[in-house]
Amino acid sequence: MPKMKTHSGTAKRFRLTGSGKVMRLRANRQHKFEHKSSRVTRRLYGEVVLAKSDVREIKRLLGK
Repeated sequence: MPKMKTHSGTAKRFRLTGSGKVMRLRANRQHKFEHKSSRVTRRLYGEVVLAKSDVREIKRLLGK
C-alpha cells in the first residue's frame, strides 16, 4: 500500500507536542489590528491545545 501523505494545509495550521497534544493558533490574529483593542490582541497571543473532539481527525490528516 502507498504511503499516506500529510495534508499540507493542516501541517501549516497545527503542530504536535512531544507528548502528543495537538496545538493550534487562535483565530483573528492576522490583520486589521486597528479595529481591535489591545486587550483583545493580548488575549489572542500564543497557542492553545486543540479541542478533544477534533484531535482524532487532525492527527489523521497529519499522518500520525
